[in-house]
Amino acid sequence: MKHHTTNYINTFIQIADDCPTIVAEVPPLKNDVKTAANIQFELISNNPYKFTSDDVLFQVFAKKNDLIENEYESAREKYFSKGQPCLRASPLTKRYGWGVHFDEKSRIAIYAANSAEYQNFSNNQNVKVIKAMKSSK
Repeated sequence: MKHHTTNYINTFIQIADDCPTIVAEVPPLKNDVKTAANIQFELISNNPYKFTSDDVLFQVFAKKNDLIENEYESAREKYFSKGQPCLRASPLTKRYGWGVHFDEKSRIAIYAANSAEYQNFSNNQNVKVIKAMKSSK
């Protein structure tokens, strides 16, 4: 079975050109329920450089689909057997003002668009810099 990935190496995803904020925001709950953005934010902000993009996106899928841990291995294989949207399409980078840095092992951390770290990554010649996807065409 083919395996797709959403991971990058030594890459920084800047916020989308049409992101409505330049001051990073914590994604709000929706009717007291965690959204994909909430889950992504908590996993990444509480565990900088611990998880890859694939890890985070699969965790969101697992939580949203109430998977139990013994289903993870086969579900993850099936999930990545077809392409998945990467963090360039995440609400964190498109709506809430968070940049995502991938280290040399594809592990990720997020940085507020209004932070010095965000500016440092944006101007770092040793890091590939790409933009998040725009919400509108």
